Amino acid sequence: MPSAAIINAAILIVTVAAMELVAWAVHRYVMHGFGWGWHRSHHEPRHGHLEKNDLYGVLFGALALLLILAAANHASPIYWIGIGMTAYGFLYFLLHDGLVHRRIPMPRRVGGGYLKRLIQAHRLHHAVRSREGGVSFGFLYAPPVRKLKDQLRRQGEPVAQR
Repeated sequence: MPSAAIINAAILIVTVAAMELVAWAVHRYVMHGFGWGWHRSHHEPRHGHLEKNDLYGVLFGALALLLILAAANHASPIYWIGIGMTAYGFLYFLLHDGLVHRRIPMPRRVGGGYLKRLIQAHRLHHAVRSREGGVSFGFLYAPPVRKLKDQLRRQGEPVAQR
């Protein structure tokens, strides 16, 4: 039987991975659906440090905190799910708010590979200013940029050639 530490680590890792799927669905169907009233601010020029879209982070952070506090001890899987959600939120903050949107100080240049693709995919997501017709709704996974550009072209959106 695996040790409690291995089980807890597995719960944390699976939760972080599952959160990307949850975040994709929430971004696609809530933020670009009935929750557009909050999310619209993220697709418009920002004035100041905060935007209405930040309320989603507060909401999900509160949910993670409730799970952590609901666990009577660290042995409960609920505790480790809350920690996994918090870890996902931290990665989101670093990569999305920091690296992509420069809301916190981050290196200006990234090499090729994963980080470059993540930034390019999110820029293509923001190329569509409305709630309809967007691409790349994940935060930590980005589909190949060529696929995203092809999808935008099929939707009739103008796409730069480079």
